[in-house]
Amino acid sequence: VQLQASGGGLVQAGGSLRLSCAASGRPFSMYVMGWFRQAPGKEREFVARISRAGATTDYADSVKGRFTISRNNAENTVYLQMNSLKPEDTAVYYCATGSQYGEQFAAYDYWGQGTLVTVSS
Repeated sequence: VQLQASGGGLVQAGGSLRLSCAASGRPFSMYVMGWFRQAPGKEREFVARISRAGATTDYADSVKGRFTISRNNAENTVYLQMNSLKPEDTAVYYCATGSQYGEQFAAYDYWGQGTLVTVSS
């Protein structure tokens, strides 16, 4: 299984970015997808998750109302639309795939390489 994340970059506070994660190696629609992030000097944390068909989503309180996770099962891709970005959103963002609909790392068995998002004030 391979996950390729892209779309990170440098953006000013208040701006937007859209992350993508292309998956291959197993039936995409059969697995939950999630986004996590790790800021410098901090532990990796849950950001958002989406169920297999995309009908159910959940978010960390810190991003609720600003970030939107979605997926296109025909294109084997999951997205993270990030609006109203804040400097505290600066982190490496990772996509992950798993069999369980959870927030814990253990729910996901494959991870992408990460894409860096930097939000300037």
